[in-house]
Amino acid sequence: MNSSPTPAVPVLNIANVLTVVRILLVPFFIWFLLLDDGGGGLFRWLAVATFAVAIYTDKLDGDLARSRGLITDFGKIADPIADKLLIGSALILLSVLGELWWWVTIVILVREIGITLLRFAVIRYGVMPASRGGKLKTVVQTVAILLLLVPLQALLGDWAWWVAAAVMAAALVITVVTGVDYILQAIRLRARARR
Repeated sequence: MNSSPTPAVPVLNIANVLTVVRILLVPFFIWFLLLDDGGGGLFRWLAVATFAVAIYTDKLDGDLARSRGLITDFGKIADPIADKLLIGSALILLSVLGELWWWVTIVILVREIGITLLRFAVIRYGVMPASRGGKLKTVVQTVAILLLLVPLQALLGDWAWWVAAAVMAAALVITVVTGVDYILQAIRLRARARR
């Protein structure tokens, strides 16, 4: 039997660096999308590319953290925050540009901000990592946002927007359901810690 303690995972590791890179890409995404102003030109495509690279870092950092044993409390907190910054900025800008209903953006952002605050409120009882439902929510939101970001309507007509709207509706439902699940998770975590 090996009695030596497991070495602590350093906070500065490739998975956490990728999470920070995702956060740093958000202002570039915002800038490109605002420069385009809904025109579907070069800056719109740069915004799409920046969003796609940033969202890919989400998959990559998670894969690396799990496969190399680089999971840290910092990563458990920073990764969902990075996702919320990227997804939130995309939703707000799509609404500003008139390409997404404001009520959808508000419902999703209220859930995202509320769950983030809830995570911080219960952190003294333990860390609430992203659930499978939360990961599905991020994937479906990402697909919906990409469908709205890529200027498909110019190429494929109005039905492209309706497909994007249907995917966004699915994302909205998953967002609300997983929000309720996180609230229940926090209640259980707090109850276990108080026993």
